[in-house]
Amino acid sequence: MLLREAIGSGLRRARTARRRTLRDISRGARVSLGYLSEVERGRKEPSSELLAAICEALGITVADLLASVVREMSTDLRAGTRAADEVLVPIGQRHAELRLAGRPGAGPAVPASSGGPVASAA
Repeated sequence: MLLREAIGSGLRRARTARRRTLRDISRGARVSLGYLSEVERGRKEPSSELLAAICEALGITVADLLASVVREMSTDLRAGTRAADEVLVPIGQRHAELRLAGRPGAGPAVPASSGGPVASAA
């Protein structure tokens, strides 16, 4: 789990536990509703100033939020939870593979069969 995802998850839990809407918190923190939604979904990483404003609008401290994030991430690490299809790839490698995939003949190497050529039944 990425830090921004854990922070977003913690913010959403705090907001829903207080039965507050995204609109309430976005107004209180003076941030757009769309941006706050992206933060909660772990798609955007807020600056420390913005995080403090969101926490203030929620009535929690940044320290309390970060403590819950540490607990969540520690639990995930101890449990070894990771999506079955989630693979850690060095930065840049995935982009290069995607770029090459669009080129003719640049797909993954296919091992040659040991049975010789295959005849089509036409």
